[in-house]
Amino acid sequence: MYVAVKGGERAIEQSWDLLAKARRGNPDIPALTVTQIREQMRLAVSRVMSEGALYDETLAALAIKQAAGDLVEAIFLLRAYRTTLPRLGTTKPIDTAAMRLSRRISATFKDVPGGQVLGATYDYTQRLLDFALLAEGETADAAAHTALPGEVRSEVHSEVTNDTTLAAAHGTSAIPNVPPIGATTRVTDIMKRDGLLEALGTQGADPEPHDLVHSPLFTPASRTARLQNLARGDEGFLLALGYSTQRGYGNDHPFAGEIRIGDVSVEIEPEELGFAIDIGEISVTECQMVTQFGGNQDIAPQFTQGYGLAFGHNERKAMAMSLVDRALRTTELGDEITSPAQQQEFVLYHSDNVEASGFVQHLKLPHYVDFQAELELVRRLRAEHAAKYGTQTHGNATDAATQNTQEAA
Repeated sequence: MYVAVKGGERAIEQSWDLLAKARRGNPDIPALTVTQIREQMRLAVSRVMSEGALYDETLAALAIKQAAGDLVEAIFLLRAYRTTLPRLGTTKPIDTAAMRLSRRISATFKDVPGGQVLGATYDYTQRLLDFALLAEGETADAAAHTALPGEVRSEVHSEVTNDTTLAAAHGTSAIPNVPPIGATTRVTDIMKRDGLLEALGTQGADPEPHDLVHSPLFTPASRTARLQNLARGDEGFLLALGYSTQRGYGNDHPFAGEIRIGDVSVEIEPEELGFAIDIGEISVTECQMVTQFGGNQDIAPQFTQGYGLAFGHNERKAMAMSLVDRALRTTELGDEITSPAQQQEFVLYHSDNVEASGFVQHLKLPHYVDFQAELELVRRLRAEHAAKYGTQTHGNATDAATQNTQEAA
């Protein structure tokens, strides 16, 4: 049965050579460097880090280069590498309220403490191809820099110069009448203060998070397990599910309470020290969606929330994650499960693109024995069908020829 794969080791090695040549492309064109990918494809790097569950921009860029731009394959590579690393410790929860902001918007209130910070986003572009980028080198870069806006509007402002960014890092403002960019009050905190948003119900203490690396996922899962699963889930899958909740497959009508992008400090607390120390910063994207909740006899009408957090500049993923998180809270809020996005088992077990990719692509491996069994079954059923109904089944001659060929082989 496995004559066809005899001598496969040599063929596989040659396939590796072909892959390397295909990845490199035309050798007359300079090779794309890992540094270039890291610095100029930051959104792809952010996705690979988030879904690969490893914060390392250089390794994520390396994985993208090795995968020739296939982000799901790059995520697989990074996730596989992460499994070889020892766990040296556990960090303390990051404080996103103290985030050094590069982007911060709210769709619920026009005027928020600290102001709306547009930052770098495609939201206000025309989505037209910029043919100036075809000019390689300094010409295109210079054109891009001269196109940056310099004015500040009354409701919103954007960091547009290196001086502004530097001033923000020091808690000051280089633009008149613009508040310093730094720790700002969350919109959701304001709503909680007025009793309009649900309390987290943790009595001031964070629950012990589930560890998907060391503990398998079972449903029904705790919210910490669900959030961890969604944080490394496939962006496209979560985007589709979040979209479905807005089209009627669910009871949500969400509002973007706040979206934050910026840098946060990471701290660990070594046992020998007994106090926390800052080991560096990471860039994250945080999204809090708010949704109307009718309440019940114990709870007055208020807003509930969904939460999303992802590595790097990963806005679409964080938004989709927060939509799905809210949908998965249906049972605990007393609503009826009516749509796929509200079903824990369906969402959590199918959101991991590494597992999904592996299961789908394993169909490319030899299944000769299994198929032969299926083939024999179909032949027997066809024979029984012909005997029962006394008719000639189309394709018998072809089946016979196929069987003779296989027996000869």
